[in-house]
Amino acid sequence: MNTSHQSFAYTLHDVTCLFRKHFDRRAIRYALTRAQWRALKAIRRREGMSQTELAEFLEMEAIAVGRVIDRLAAAGFVERRADPNDRRCWRLHLTSRAHAVTDDMEVLASELRREALAGVSTADFEAFERVLGKIRSNLSAIESGTEAGAEFTSS
Repeated sequence: MNTSHQSFAYTLHDVTCLFRKHFDRRAIRYALTRAQWRALKAIRRREGMSQTELAEFLEMEAIAVGRVIDRLAAAGFVERRADPNDRRCWRLHLTSRAHAVTDDMEVLASELRREALAGVSTADFEAFERVLGKIRSNLSAIESGTEAGAEFTSS
């Protein structure tokens, strides 16, 4: 492996941390934690998911997700509705208040992405996405014990 590739994970981590920091600063007016933001976004994408499904998606313990949902419900952002097919299961739905906030959240995220990508060409960004996709695929293959494919080569 090329020595210039050895620290890419640190750079990727730094970029992720900076993204979170800037997003949190912009979103502070909503007084929601990052876990609450992530839960709202996930529920928005899959309205009606169960708490168990949400916990799996967020890679969090079920009890921690339950606490997040308790707070979101108390604040009027989330409703738990009984599953018509399973009395033990609750389905999660956003309230109109949450839809307004998540709409604002999408605008904040879009603005931050635009600012972060200033000066990055479409071709460079598409190449970046391909490389990240390949890295994710390789890491998933390692986790599942399958062959990852050819090593990364520079052209």
